[in-house]
Amino acid sequence: MTDYTAWERLCTLIDDDPEIWPSVQEALHGGADDDHEKGHGDHDHQADTDESGVEEDDGADEAWGALIDALDDCGALAYLHADDTAMELADALAGVPRVVRIGLDTDEIGDVDGDVPTASAAADTLLAPAGLALVFLEEDSDAYPLVVVPRESVPEIVDTAAALGFVARQLP
Repeated sequence: MTDYTAWERLCTLIDDDPEIWPSVQEALHGGADDDHEKGHGDHDHQADTDESGVEEDDGADEAWGALIDALDDCGALAYLHADDTAMELADALAGVPRVVRIGLDTDEIGDVDGDVPTASAAADTLLAPAGLALVFLEEDSDAYPLVVVPRESVPEIVDTAAALGFVARQLP
């Protein structure tokens, strides 16, 4: 699977909103080297790779940011910070389309004592009977971008994100 195909697959696994993949695709295209895109034969491809052979400015960071932004734009992202409470998680999840569709009462999440990972674990437990899971998309040390995904997609989401150089996981 090429990186381009992996990005498209990751977008599809996380959410079915048709605007997500085009946003990521645009970020990937914007991060590509113009000479390489135009197919100039004298371009030294070796200069664009690090010592591990991975392309340096391939647009991946921009694509990950575009994915998170697109999920936020379509309402599929519950975006929290480390100092947020379980009540804030409950409020954020209450507007996520997949949570709305199953009619989940998020008040029980708001009653949880603890930090965002603790409240997220409680939310994940409530989502499980509906075949859904809560997945964390690592962005920075203070942020908790969370998405609700089909439970059976979690391993592939985690593996695909890792193959692209990013972290997606269920919180403990």
